[in-house]
Amino acid sequence: MPLPPCPCCGNSQLKRIFSTFSVQKTQSDVYEDILSDRELTQGMMRDDPRAIAEWNRRMNSGEKSSPEYEEITERMDRGEWPVTQIEEKRKEFSSQEESKSQSD
Repeated sequence: MPLPPCPCCGNSQLKRIFSTFSVQKTQSDVYEDILSDRELTQGMMRDDPRAIAEWNRRMNSGEKSSPEYEEITERMDRGEWPVTQIEEKRKEFSSQEESKSQSD
């Protein structure tokens, strides 16, 4: 079967050019990718802060994070557990959630 001619110029020697596109991964796809990464899952099971930071980055899917969150992640990348910062953020988040539920 011959190829159809170009509708603009009539040339019969057309070449297909595929455009590039991106496919948005779902949270489920990201989670499956993480679970299939043996090194990452083993690090998470050992409570390695670097692995937890990597997990957070992957689950975040490139969304912009707060400077505090970025600082915590950077410290975890260096192998630190910024426990004080994490606890402060957890308390702050909990109080925000409580005030939201009380105002509803």
